[in-house]
Amino acid sequence: MGSGPNGLAAAVIMARAGLDVRVREAQPTLGGGARTLDLGLAPGLIHDVCSAVHPLAAASPFFRAFDLRARGVDLRYSDVSYAQPLDGGRAGIAYRDIDRTVDELGVDGPAWRRLLGPLVSHVPGVVDAALSDRRTLPRDPLSAAQLGLAVLEQGTRLWDRRWKEDRAPALLTGVGAHAISTLPSLPVAGTAVMLAALAHTPGWALPVGGSQAIIDAMVDDLKAHGGMVTTSSEVTSFDELPDARAYLFDTTPRALMRIMGDRLPGRYRRALERYRYGDAVCKVDFVLSGPVPWSHPEVGRASTVHVCGDRADMVRAEAAVAAGRHADQPLILVSDPVLTDPAREVNGLRPLWTYTHAPAGSTVDLGAAVQAQIERFAPGFGDVVVARRAIPAAEMAHHNANYIGGDFAAGALTTWQLLARPALRWDPWATPVPGVYLCSSATPPAPGVHGMSGVHAARRALAKRFGIRRLPSLAPQE
Repeated sequence: MGSGPNGLAAAVIMARAGLDVRVREAQPTLGGGARTLDLGLAPGLIHDVCSAVHPLAAASPFFRAFDLRARGVDLRYSDVSYAQPLDGGRAGIAYRDIDRTVDELGVDGPAWRRLLGPLVSHVPGVVDAALSDRRTLPRDPLSAAQLGLAVLEQGTRLWDRRWKEDRAPALLTGVGAHAISTLPSLPVAGTAVMLAALAHTPGWALPVGGSQAIIDAMVDDLKAHGGMVTTSSEVTSFDELPDARAYLFDTTPRALMRIMGDRLPGRYRRALERYRYGDAVCKVDFVLSGPVPWSHPEVGRASTVHVCGDRADMVRAEAAVAAGRHADQPLILVSDPVLTDPAREVNGLRPLWTYTHAPAGSTVDLGAAVQAQIERFAPGFGDVVVARRAIPAAEMAHHNANYIGGDFAAGALTTWQLLARPALRWDPWATPVPGVYLCSSATPPAPGVHGMSGVHAARRALAKRFGIRRLPSLAPQE
């Protein structure tokens, strides 16, 4: 149930294991948080409706084995993975080349290398540790330890001791803000150091044609191995489902409770009822007549731009959201897909992907606030805006039911909920109902387009329900 990256990863694995697999999706299109659609803002223009940039597309264990490139998915990388514009026309720039990044950061360059260099040198081990099931020993203990030490430093009030200027800490904080949480915190730091390491190798990928290209490759493989997919097919009750040995839910715990009803034991249901959903995003899509006129020219070469200002600005913005207020100067994520995929420009018009953080359930259209904040670092931005569409946080669930209140992480990213997600259980993917599993971002390891929640759930379902203890090959030719 559900065709997001995690649901499809689980489905692909089950189908490759020789099982009869059927996927049901409530929306008319497949992909969950990785869809690309024509929003009707300009003829022929397509927009990524949630995720757009994919640091984990070539790095997660699932996608490394699945091999998107061999399946025709063209992953492209900018020389600048991400950037953090600052007032006065300055900016922090994270190049794919860590040596160049260190040189550009000046006095803080050596500190940047000491923090991230060991992780960059062992990216596969770092990613495997970060995306593990949290129940098995890491295959690369040294990399896991280095990741843990970096997280402990940058997740506490020690986070400023390393830095002497403002560019490097702003650059790292902007990456961590993907977690939508108060700053500093351990979940934010984990997000920051892992994604920052990936920025230097292999980089942050943008798929040609948008995020849908990743989903289409997964669906093609599923169908090639006998899987069936049905869209516009919302599941409202377990009674609607056919007899099966295993049921995997790429849904929130709330949806699982609604569908399963009284079949869930009371103790487990109460645990799911205590599960917290987090703060949210307001998605704002733009149509532009030209590139964003950033004050710092290198910012325009970045796959992703984190817009807010320096570390102190971001701390204030995230604190306001956590307190249930809209930030006066909001934190925004921006990506221009035309940078790496020129075909996304149609008749001189180009899409611009943005979202900003907002209190959960906010009904406020933050389009004007987003435009004004970008204008702060790109004077004249309004002159190239042709059209704009905002989806308030409260409406985000209309196109993806997992985004409760606009929370696209399917649950608050707190330290506790990274360990006990969605409940404190040795096997958080399995429910107390035999054969029923949860495989969404509400289970470990964490949100993101990596497929690993689906992998961990599928591994357990195959072993417990079918006696299959070895995962099938994901190689394209098999």
